[in-house]
Amino acid sequence: MSDDVILAADNVTKHFGSGGRWLSKAPVVQAVDGVSLRIKRGETFAIVGESGCGKSTLARLLMRLLAPTSGSVQFEGREISAAKGEKLKALRRDVQFIFQDPFSSLNPRMTVGQLVGEPIEVHAPALGKQARQAKVADLLRSVGLRAEHSDRYPHEFSGGQRQRIGIARALAAGPKLIIGDEPVSALDVSVQAQVINLLGDLSRDLGLTLVIIAHDLGVIRHMSDRVAVMYLGRIVELGETKDVYANPRHPYTQALLASIPSMDGPGVDHEATVLGEMPSPSDPPPGCRFHTRCPFVQDRCRSETPVLRTSGDGDHQIACHFWDSLPAAPVPTHKTNRSQAAQARFALHRAASEGGTVTHKTQN
Repeated sequence: MSDDVILAADNVTKHFGSGGRWLSKAPVVQAVDGVSLRIKRGETFAIVGESGCGKSTLARLLMRLLAPTSGSVQFEGREISAAKGEKLKALRRDVQFIFQDPFSSLNPRMTVGQLVGEPIEVHAPALGKQARQAKVADLLRSVGLRAEHSDRYPHEFSGGQRQRIGIARALAAGPKLIIGDEPVSALDVSVQAQVINLLGDLSRDLGLTLVIIAHDLGVIRHMSDRVAVMYLGRIVELGETKDVYANPRHPYTQALLASIPSMDGPGVDHEATVLGEMPSPSDPPPGCRFHTRCPFVQDRCRSETPVLRTSGDGDHQIACHFWDSLPAAPVPTHKTNRSQAAQARFALHRAASEGGTVTHKTQN
């Protein structure tokens, strides 16, 4: 593995309900199915997709909170998929996790000082009490809190402040990589930007590598270097964030981007490029897993699984048989209204059902 790669996953799979006599008749949930990726040292890497696509499960696999059904995960070249004991403890020092809910992830019976000081006590037991308290105070100040907050309990803080406490706790062990599982989705919109800016500042100042899980592409647009789009347990598009936003090639990515709310107006209705509901991960469709919702589906999509292929534009990769022949995504404008979006949706549905050629038209 290259020196600039800090975390790597090779064909990682995680299936639930596939073992034990009590689960022998339960359907197997294919939460993650054959994911491979490389995360570079010092970058902010985002994993996005709808709820239920497997991104949170993948995050837990990358940190060894879950063991994969198959495949391997390496941190700094060391296999961690089966890490136990001292090896797992050392991994916990280098890789930390920020959970989605800043309230349930903090022990309500512990003060903030105890919560933030616990990782220091575990990973640096030789550090004296006064030195540990001083470090806790420094960590609280680094996330925008005050040192005197260490004597309070989590319920005495707002949601944004609790998430800052969670970030301080994640930083306490001196990690090299932090994984945030929807770190701002439980917060008010007015607070989300503050926490996002905080993570960006800490990453730059401390040289951290960040992996951010999100279902909203608008959240990670300005904070990530690269983005992987997941659908039903698999990565369907991967590349530099600026390239994916400027030129999304997979129909699913186009739908996600079209669904981002715009301050300029209603934009393009995302239903113009995606149909129906996501299938169950316990019974994924054959071939391309997106074919049941794709307006551009063809016979090959229903039987043959597409693999990630480089588009020739940098490291931009797409898992679609026909990505290079599909029309570019329509450009949302504030002049596009609902009736125009409805007309586009009807044309896409009809062309898909008849197997005809679909042509996008941008309204001016």
